[in-house]
Amino acid sequence: MRLTQGQFSFLPDLTEEQIKKQVQYALDHGWPISIEYTDDPHPRNSYWEMHGLPMFDVKDAVAIVGDIMKAIEAHPNSYVKVNAYDARLGRQTTAMSFIVGRPANEPGFRLDRTEWSDRQIKYSVHSYAVEEPVGERYKK
Repeated sequence: MRLTQGQFSFLPDLTEEQIKKQVQYALDHGWPISIEYTDDPHPRNSYWEMHGLPMFDVKDAVAIVGDIMKAIEAHPNSYVKVNAYDARLGRQTTAMSFIVGRPANEPGFRLDRTEWSDRQIKYSVHSYAVEEPVGERYKK
Protein backbone atom coordinates (compact mmCIF):
# COMPACT_ATOMS: atom_id res chain seq x y z
CA MET A 1 0.00 0.00 0.00
CA ARG A 2 1.46 3.36 -1.00
CA LEU A 3 1.23 6.14 1.58
CA THR A 4 -0.64 9.15 0.22
CA GLN A 5 0.12 12.23 2.31
CA GLY A 6 0.92 15.70 1.05
CA GLN A 7 1.10 17.03 -2.46
CA PHE A 8 1.94 14.75 -5.38
CA SER A 9 1.22 11.64 -3.30
CA PHE A 10 -0.83 9.95 -6.01
CA LEU A 11 1.89 10.53 -8.62
CA PRO A 12 5.01 8.42 -9.17
CA ASP A 13 8.00 9.40 -7.03
CA LEU A 14 9.50 12.73 -8.03
CA THR A 15 12.88 12.76 -9.74
CA GLU A 16 15.71 14.86 -8.35
CA GLU A 17 15.08 17.46 -11.08
CA GLN A 18 11.36 17.62 -10.24
CA ILE A 19 12.18 18.04 -6.54
CA LYS A 20 14.55 20.88 -7.47
CA LYS A 21 11.77 22.63 -9.41
CA GLN A 22 9.40 22.39 -6.45
CA VAL A 23 12.08 23.70 -4.07
CA GLN A 24 12.78 26.58 -6.47
CA TYR A 25 9.05 27.35 -6.58
CA ALA A 26 9.00 27.57 -2.77
CA LEU A 27 12.10 29.79 -2.72
CA ASP A 28 10.60 32.06 -5.39
CA HIS A 29 7.66 32.61 -3.02
CA GLY A 30 9.92 33.25 -0.01
CA TRP A 31 9.00 30.02 1.76
CA PRO A 32 11.78 28.46 3.88
CA ILE A 33 12.30 24.70 3.55
CA SER A 34 12.63 21.99 6.17
CA ILE A 35 13.26 18.26 5.82
CA GLU A 36 11.61 15.69 8.10
CA TYR A 37 11.55 11.90 8.43
CA THR A 38 9.61 9.22 10.32
CA ASP A 39 9.02 5.50 10.48
CA ASP A 40 5.50 6.03 11.88
CA PRO A 41 3.52 7.72 9.09
CA HIS A 42 0.13 7.53 10.81
CA PRO A 43 -2.07 10.33 9.40
CA ARG A 44 -2.35 11.95 12.85
CA ASN A 45 1.40 11.81 13.45
CA SER A 46 2.26 15.37 12.48
CA TYR A 47 5.46 15.44 14.56
CA TRP A 48 8.10 13.94 12.33
CA GLU A 49 11.80 14.13 13.22
CA MET A 50 13.76 17.05 11.77
CA HIS A 51 16.72 16.31 9.51
CA GLY A 52 18.86 19.32 10.32
CA LEU A 53 17.47 22.76 10.98
CA PRO A 54 14.92 24.60 8.83
CA MET A 55 16.67 26.45 6.01
CA PHE A 56 15.45 30.02 6.54
CA ASP A 57 18.37 31.77 4.87
CA VAL A 58 19.26 29.26 2.14
CA LYS A 59 18.27 30.60 -1.28
CA ASP A 60 20.03 28.00 -3.44
CA ALA A 61 17.73 25.18 -4.62
CA VAL A 62 20.71 22.99 -5.55
CA ALA A 63 22.07 23.15 -1.98
CA ILE A 64 18.65 22.30 -0.53
CA VAL A 65 18.20 19.37 -2.93
CA GLY A 66 21.66 18.16 -1.85
CA ASP A 67 20.46 18.14 1.77
CA ILE A 68 17.27 16.33 0.71
CA MET A 69 19.31 13.60 -1.01
CA LYS A 70 21.51 13.29 2.11
CA ALA A 71 18.36 12.86 4.23
CA ILE A 72 17.03 10.13 1.93
CA GLU A 73 20.41 8.36 2.09
CA ALA A 74 20.64 8.74 5.89
CA HIS A 75 17.10 7.38 6.45
CA PRO A 76 16.52 4.66 3.84
CA ASN A 77 13.92 2.83 5.97
CA SER A 78 11.86 5.93 6.73
CA TYR A 79 9.58 8.35 5.00
CA VAL A 80 11.29 11.64 4.16
CA LYS A 81 9.28 14.76 3.35
CA VAL A 82 9.95 18.34 2.39
CA ASN A 83 7.94 21.20 3.92
CA ALA A 84 7.79 24.81 2.82
CA TYR A 85 6.50 27.40 5.29
CA ASP A 86 4.65 30.63 4.59
CA ALA A 87 4.91 33.15 7.45
CA ARG A 88 3.11 36.05 5.75
CA LEU A 89 0.17 35.87 8.17
CA GLY A 90 2.44 36.03 11.22
CA ARG A 91 2.33 32.31 11.95
CA GLN A 92 3.96 29.20 10.59
CA THR A 93 1.69 27.84 7.86
CA THR A 94 2.63 24.87 5.73
CA ALA A 95 2.33 26.07 2.15
CA MET A 96 3.77 22.94 0.56
CA SER A 97 4.52 19.44 1.81
CA PHE A 98 5.48 16.35 -0.17
CA ILE A 99 7.16 12.99 0.36
CA VAL A 100 10.51 12.53 -1.36
CA GLY A 101 11.72 9.26 0.18
CA ARG A 102 9.98 6.02 1.09
CA PRO A 103 10.98 2.66 2.55
CA ALA A 104 11.10 -0.22 0.05
CA ASN A 105 8.22 -1.99 1.82
CA GLU A 106 5.13 0.00 2.85
CA PRO A 107 2.89 -2.29 4.93
CA GLY A 108 -0.05 0.12 5.08
CA PHE A 109 -2.95 0.58 7.50
CA ARG A 110 -6.11 -1.14 8.61
CA LEU A 111 -9.40 0.36 9.71
CA ASP A 112 -10.58 -0.90 13.13
CA ARG A 113 -14.28 -0.76 13.91
CA THR A 114 -15.53 -0.56 17.50
CA GLU A 115 -19.17 -0.72 18.56
CA TRP A 116 -20.24 1.58 21.41
CA SER A 117 -23.43 2.10 23.34
CA ASP A 118 -26.58 3.29 21.57
CA ARG A 119 -25.53 1.59 18.33
CA GLN A 120 -22.63 3.98 17.83
CA ILE A 121 -19.78 2.79 15.65
CA LYS A 122 -16.34 4.33 15.99
CA TYR A 123 -13.42 3.83 13.62
CA SER A 124 -9.68 4.15 14.12
CA VAL A 125 -6.71 3.74 11.81
CA HIS A 126 -4.00 1.25 12.79
CA SER A 127 -0.58 1.36 11.12
CA TYR A 128 0.94 -2.07 10.54
CA ALA A 129 4.37 -0.46 10.84
CA VAL A 130 3.99 0.18 14.59
CA GLU A 131 3.76 -3.55 15.26
CA GLU A 132 7.57 -3.59 14.96
CA PRO A 133 9.95 -1.65 17.23
CA VAL A 134 11.29 1.73 16.19
CA GLY A 135 14.16 1.34 13.74
CA GLU A 136 13.01 -2.15 12.67
CA ARG A 137 9.72 -1.23 11.02
CA TYR A 138 10.70 -1.34 7.35
CA LYS A 139 13.64 -3.75 7.19
CA LYS A 140 11.66 -6.68 5.79
